[in-house]
Amino acid sequence: MIVLAFDPGTATTGYGVVEEAAGGKLIAIAHGVITTKAGIEPPTRIQKIYQETLKLIDTYQPDTIATERLFFNKNETTALSVGRTIGVILLAVAQKNLPWQEYTPPQVKKAVTGTGGADKVQVQWMVKRLLSLKEDVKPDDAADALAVAICHCHSAKLLMAGVKNR
Repeated sequence: MIVLAFDPGTATTGYGVVEEAAGGKLIAIAHGVITTKAGIEPPTRIQKIYQETLKLIDTYQPDTIATERLFFNKNETTALSVGRTIGVILLAVAQKNLPWQEYTPPQVKKAVTGTGGADKVQVQWMVKRLLSLKEDVKPDDAADALAVAICHCHSAKLLMAGVKNR
């Protein structure tokens, strides 16, 4: 199974591609970020995110897509712009007829580190270890997207069996 996962943002959207090979071994195929410049109108920014999402789907031919669920904080403007990003990712997913799943930040942290309260450093360290990477994953958004992909790999069998991920 190949998972393309996203850590959505407007200025920076992280992506990670992970393959779950035979025996459950996780292999990092690719990771990086989609960036848009500040000051550009929102329609142009989300168009770029949409186009880059389609390119990633065409390049890596994932079996499924996973995103991190928007964590609503006190900044409503940020939440709205991230919601737009998730929307265009979902549009691309729908157009390519791919299955999709989203995970909350605590679900991702728990799947990767064993605790839902892990900090970014712990998550990044475990991403590096679980994927047998030699270098730290940079930037943080790409590491977070790989963590979402790992979470989905760990959760997919349960989801297919009808068990809810909590």
